[in-house]
Amino acid sequence: MTGPMERVGLGATRAWTTPVGFGGASIGNLYRETSDAEAAGAVEAAWEAGVRSFDTAPHYGLGLSERRLGEALARYSREEFQVSTKVGRLLVSNPAPRGRDEGFAVPDTLAREWDFTLEGVRRSLEGSLERLGLDRIDTVFVHDPDAAYAGAAREGLEALAVLKAEGLVAAVGVGTNQSAGLAELLGDGLIDVVMLAGRYTLLEQGALDDVLEPARRAGASVIAVAVYNSGLLAAARPPVDATYDYMPAPVELLGRANRLADACERHGVSLPEAALAFPLLHDAVAGVALGMRNAEQVRENIRRFAAEVPAGLWRELVDEGLVDPRAVGLA
Repeated sequence: MTGPMERVGLGATRAWTTPVGFGGASIGNLYRETSDAEAAGAVEAAWEAGVRSFDTAPHYGLGLSERRLGEALARYSREEFQVSTKVGRLLVSNPAPRGRDEGFAVPDTLAREWDFTLEGVRRSLEGSLERLGLDRIDTVFVHDPDAAYAGAAREGLEALAVLKAEGLVAAVGVGTNQSAGLAELLGDGLIDVVMLAGRYTLLEQGALDDVLEPARRAGASVIAVAVYNSGLLAAARPPVDATYDYMPAPVELLGRANRLADACERHGVSLPEAALAFPLLHDAVAGVALGMRNAEQVRENIRRFAAEVPAGLWRELVDEGLVDPRAVGLA
């Protein structure tokens, strides 16, 4: 066992993360079944590697991820780890179950109901606490508000601000795969931390202007997730059937990923190693959270995290027009 990783503060709050965090979607049976033993083994392997921040959501397996995570963490001191979850999707009884949930390999006896009101956010948090078996949750994100309705992000954040003022949570933010509109919310001081999926990666840096830089100016933090762009950057050489945002990768992006892989090979590192190292180069990024289904995946990601990535790679990627120079401190 290694010691715990360093603690990195989130915004101006008492909440923190480790540079690598555990993403809990996979242990909620994302796309396919994962056994209880695999899920517990993944959390245990993450702990053994020094990971101390764990993220989940009611959405992940209709509460299965929260239950499994809570059970796995029950053996450890509560002061030694941080847990984040999400609000916006209330779990309610499903009046018309078909047998299996869409996206997660679990029975669909429950359904999701959008609710970003203060009452809904309270109910959601209470349900998460019960499933996790915890007396507090450190960070709470408004989950995918862009997929709900206009104004959902602000409504949810204003509700979370009430809970934060009551001392029920330490940090609040938005968890999303869309960066539009976040700059205004950051500027208004409503966000301590953004969990941004797929929009700030080695492959694309469009979020520099509408999330990363606004977060830095606001004194907020970013946790980068989906740093492999759902598969395109997950192998040393992208396969022809690689996925991007969970869909078949467009030809132009596949070509760009192969150019990135070429450069990585010239510098003696793998594409996934560089993809994992890249987001952490920006001052606003406090950590990355990785979805990990079993102990083997945990160990592989920790090995990637430990790899030395030479500065010369970043310079070459800037020169080739593949990386924004501001992202790697070369502007």
